[in-house]
Amino acid sequence: MTNISTILAFALYFLCMIVIGMIYSKKNKNSSDFFLGGRKTGPWMTALSAEASDMSGWLLMGLPGVAYLTGMKEAFWTAIGLIIGTYINWLFVAKRLRHYTVISGNSITIPEFFTNRFKDKSKLLSLISVIFILFFFTIYTASGFVACAKLFSSVLGMEYLTSLILGILIILVYTLLGGYRAVCATDFIQGTLMFIALSVTAYFVVSALGGFSQAADAVNVYGDQFLNPFASGQNSHFGTIQIISALGWGLGYMGMPHILVRFMGIRSEHEIKYSRRIAMIWLLIAFTASLMVGAFGKAFLTETLTGAATEKIFIMEIMKIFPGFLGGIFLCGIFAAAMSTSDSQLLVGSSAFSQDIYKAFLKKDATQKGQLFVSRLTVIILALIAFFMALDPESSVFGLVSYAWAGFGSTFAPVILLSLFWRKTTRNGALSGMLTGGIVYIIWHSISGGIFDIYEIIPGFISCMLVAVIISLIDKNKDPEMIAEFDSYKNTLK
Repeated sequence: MTNISTILAFALYFLCMIVIGMIYSKKNKNSSDFFLGGRKTGPWMTALSAEASDMSGWLLMGLPGVAYLTGMKEAFWTAIGLIIGTYINWLFVAKRLRHYTVISGNSITIPEFFTNRFKDKSKLLSLISVIFILFFFTIYTASGFVACAKLFSSVLGMEYLTSLILGILIILVYTLLGGYRAVCATDFIQGTLMFIALSVTAYFVVSALGGFSQAADAVNVYGDQFLNPFASGQNSHFGTIQIISALGWGLGYMGMPHILVRFMGIRSEHEIKYSRRIAMIWLLIAFTASLMVGAFGKAFLTETLTGAATEKIFIMEIMKIFPGFLGGIFLCGIFAAAMSTSDSQLLVGSSAFSQDIYKAFLKKDATQKGQLFVSRLTVIILALIAFFMALDPESSVFGLVSYAWAGFGSTFAPVILLSLFWRKTTRNGALSGMLTGGIVYIIWHSISGGIFDIYEIIPGFISCMLVAVIISLIDKNKDPEMIAEFDSYKNTLK
């Protein structure tokens, strides 16, 4: 039976998130405030909000589950790919995107930036972008809902469906009330809680096994050099193709709208360097702890987990080490991980629809009040669709994230890079590349065997980039306004 103090910890945490939403609800005076916080977010909140919304429930459930099941091979190389991708994103994209979106019509969404950057009067590029965002974010959001439901059902002993509904309701309340500022504020708290829960649990698991050396010996009995990411041999099914695929996760970062908007919303582009350092320290420690929680959990737990149950490894470790109120607080870290991504994705998806479809196509004279109403309605609709996608209790958090991640990396990442770095990129090149990347990604995902075992983000990213460059060279950038704006962006970037 669930400890009363554990339930109390959850109740206090949920109340805190809702109160934050209510506080920030009074500060949303227009769509820019609701979607981007008026570009007034500080470096600490930007860093932790970006990483918390990025990592989602898969950092505390999906990745440890993979490490528990297969050891360090896939989990380690996936982590390396994400660490490299995160650093590149902060170093080369963050400052440039913050600067360019201000110059290019003060764009507050990624689709709007594409429209303004390429002077697309038809707004077809924006429309296609919104369609991709709504599709992929619905899948991504479903992964967060699954993580919430698995947590509640495991800890509180609730039915999966009841757990799913409860988690969605809590996320919806503060997202609908507070908008971007509330999401960033709660993500800051959630990112801190995720960091502490992972680090402390990893330390106690290793200590309980007698230290790192003894812990390593304990899990290596499972064979195939369980902790060796370079393991090979007849019992190893993780070769060159799998390593390339795992590293390919890093390509997705430049195309993640819920991460990119954090760069756009920071108070000053000059604070990005400081924010980057905070983010990378958080990430390195969090990934190390996550891998340890999963891999050493093989020896720490007395029972054997299989299938989708492997993603509950972190939950079971916390319940074993920290009973009562403290355990409840740490378990809230798992819920925090799922919430921090789901709220961001719901907000970005709703902003894309209300700003780039509703106002751009359906009601061009829409008032700020009307736009905010449509945004909130869109949040509810997206949540309902994600709810139906998350109904299967056997759903894999890692699998859902993997699919959506590849979609964004194949369609948006190359276009973002070309937008920021290549003067000759044209609207037709960007649109053709985006569509090609999406088509290749979908086809590649549906075929298996041989070269098709490579993670679909890699062929999708490459095809998008190549087509965008080729079409742009054929098309030739002859728009003087676009060229002048790009030159202004480059000349004023410091």
